[in-house]
Amino acid sequence: MNQTLLIIDAQQELIDGNQEESAVFNKHQLIRNINLVIEKAGKFKVPVVFVRDLDVAEGKGTGFQVHNEINVPKDAKIFDKTATNSFHGTELLNHLRYQEVKHVVIMGCATQHCIDSAVRTATISGLDVTLVGDGHSTTDNDILSAEQIIKHHNKTLHGHYNVEHFSMVRNAEEDLFHPTHDSYR
Repeated sequence: MNQTLLIIDAQQELIDGNQEESAVFNKHQLIRNINLVIEKAGKFKVPVVFVRDLDVAEGKGTGFQVHNEINVPKDAKIFDKTATNSFHGTELLNHLRYQEVKHVVIMGCATQHCIDSAVRTATISGLDVTLVGDGHSTTDNDILSAEQIIKHHNKTLHGHYNVEHFSMVRNAEEDLFHPTHDSYR
């Protein structure tokens, strides 16, 4: 099965925060888990795709780049986006279709925005999704803590389906590149 690891908005300034925004919840665990899954992807020869948000650090400088503690593979593909949805206005979906990807493992930031929209869009675009439950993060908002937002989305998106394709939530330590979707169909 053709698969891809999709890491969304794992950018220096978004993860570490800046003068206006705080760092994401559990940032050290997030970075550690992203690196763990990148390593697993390498062992299984699964391509890695990064998406960067052009709004982060005004789309320039080190703050815009993938976080410097993340081990970006030399052959990783990188897309830049201007919208919350990683598929909107980018060549991401065309790239995945050209690669004949059927399963995508998703990680990154921010849970309630870019991660949520990517998971939902991927399922309606004919892809099975594994969301890494301990591989996405966000910051607190006025109503919920980041931890509550993450737990809510892990619960909501586990088993989320659009006809034939759906999402499963699994943790970084699991065998993510052997999807379990078929045992639930």
